Amino acid sequence: MGKIIKRYLEISLPKGQSAFLWGPRRVGKTYWLKHCFLKPEHHFIDLLKTDVYFEYASRPALLRERWKGQLTVIDEIQKVPTLLDEIHWLIENKSASFLLTGSSARKLKRTHSNLLAGRAWRFEMSPLSFHETKGFVLEKALNTGLLPPHFLSSSPLKDLRAYVSDYLREEIASEASVRNIPAFTEFLRVAALTSSELLNYTNMARETGLSAKVVRGYFEILDDTFLGYRLSPWRASKYRRMILTDKFYFFDIGIANYLSKRKPFVGNETFGKSFEHYIFMELLNYKKYKNPELDIHYWRTSSGYEVDFICGDMHTAIEVKASSRIHKNHLKGLKALKEERKVKNLIIVCLELQTRTVDKDIQILPWKIFLKKLWKENLLP
Repeated sequence: MGKIIKRYLEISLPKGQSAFLWGPRRVGKTYWLKHCFLKPEHHFIDLLKTDVYFEYASRPALLRERWKGQLTVIDEIQKVPTLLDEIHWLIENKSASFLLTGSSARKLKRTHSNLLAGRAWRFEMSPLSFHETKGFVLEKALNTGLLPPHFLSSSPLKDLRAYVSDYLREEIASEASVRNIPAFTEFLRVAALTSSELLNYTNMARETGLSAKVVRGYFEILDDTFLGYRLSPWRASKYRRMILTDKFYFFDIGIANYLSKRKPFVGNETFGKSFEHYIFMELLNYKKYKNPELDIHYWRTSSGYEVDFICGDMHTAIEVKASSRIHKNHLKGLKALKEERKVKNLIIVCLELQTRTVDKDIQILPWKIFLKKLWKENLLP
């Protein structure tokens, strides 16, 4: 399907500055690091290598003893949390710079590890965005997902199966000390089925045969391992009673559809849900790479009016419709929102082929044009 082009992520560290780079496995952190930071003047430590791992796990002080003033990159820092004390000392006493990657903050939190107390900047890497790819076919991307190895694979189904079996069900469960693997596997399936919907712990407990408390704990695992994101509701309303429950989205559409055994194609309900999920991931990537302070919410009233995404302080409202023909019923949510607050941009992202404006100020944007405006034309703050 073509080659990956330049990632949006950029990290430039001034002398004496350190940073964390977080993200799920296989989003491309190590590949990106080796292309940007595997240089003679840098020290690269890969804790996924067994010999390197055991060396530093048994003697964390080696980091301090070997440090020679260079930027030090440590891949998968959560595997040896005790290194963070040495890193802290080097930052405080030697003005050292570190770039630390991780695919899970859970182990660090559970062991009360030193997270450097604000001394390190924070970055995140996600699956691929539209403009980071070539040969992008929407329907295929919704089925294979946008993890780089899966998107580029000639056998994406096998790769998805391996990722779910070897990583999600085994490694994540092991790290989180999950004892009931079949129950956790069933939780993953139901969580994928309800991805992009309102979080309802009671219903999920009923579906999985678990307690609501256990279900909450499993969602915390997904949060800590960057395998899911919560979308909170816009709470300010003048005239209407609001729904105030978070939504949940899996970090990758392909993983969500594989777990739920859904195959989206244009025209079915699964395609509509996956299309909305995909647009959310593009907005989330924009937030991570371009404007980490950007707020993203959804808006839903108890009477049924809804807008999928509100970005900024009512800067832009976005409704996603997997339709090649937008009609009046599709405008209801945005029109109701206009009665509440003034919004700078009102947009419907859809499958139409041409841009147009309806109801005076609602823009109908084909999805590719929307993404161009998002990434290239400063559509959002």
